[in-house]
Amino acid sequence: MKSLTLSIVLAGASLASSVWAADAPAMAAPSSAVMTGVILEVKDVDSYTYIRLKTKDGETWAAVSTAPLKVGATVTLGNTMVMKNFESKSLKKTFPSIVFGTLAGSDKKAGDPHAGGAKLANTTPIQVPKATGANARTVAEVITKSAELKDKPVRVRGKVVKYSAAIMGKNWIHLRDGSGSDADNTNDILVTSAAPVKLGDVVTVSGLVRVNKDFGAGYTYKVLIEEATIQP
Repeated sequence: MKSLTLSIVLAGASLASSVWAADAPAMAAPSSAVMTGVILEVKDVDSYTYIRLKTKDGETWAAVSTAPLKVGATVTLGNTMVMKNFESKSLKKTFPSIVFGTLAGSDKKAGDPHAGGAKLANTTPIQVPKATGANARTVAEVITKSAELKDKPVRVRGKVVKYSAAIMGKNWIHLRDGSGSDADNTNDILVTSAAPVKLGDVVTVSGLVRVNKDFGAGYTYKVLIEEATIQP
């Protein structure tokens, strides 16, 4: 059988806010143990490939960024971390225990909203009028004034330039409105929401500004908008 190596790294050990505490599963500590198994089942969804493995300790599920894995292949998992009671909305299934990670030779971490996901080609300048009403801000304003906006509500109108669905119970959306600069990373804001969107959509998001959000395993974001509702 063909052997593949998976090195498993998971984002999401420490979830501080109450919304994530409610939606995200409990995490186990990372382990340096190596786990080898034979793939018994493969399920592909947006951003993920789920695999059911037969190991010396029994069967377990794992998930990696979308990959062409086959039933019968032998895979080895290293640096494993287990997520408990993980709900996959795409599969409409809750896994009592599942391992998340990456394929060998890939820098795409399963669970990383910046890895994989659909991305809009940057072909034309983006110019989206600023949102109206209370708490209206541009993308650049949210980023540059994040300290004073911390934990406060904002409304931002922008174009969806990247979208990763159903990661850790949320959809991860990158918005740009033409404000800010790519040179200092003030032109792109990350938004998490339960609402789906499509690449290229121009939407208004209303949510709370979070600063220095740490999801664990090295995934720390200086500023993002969480708990967002979305309007066209």
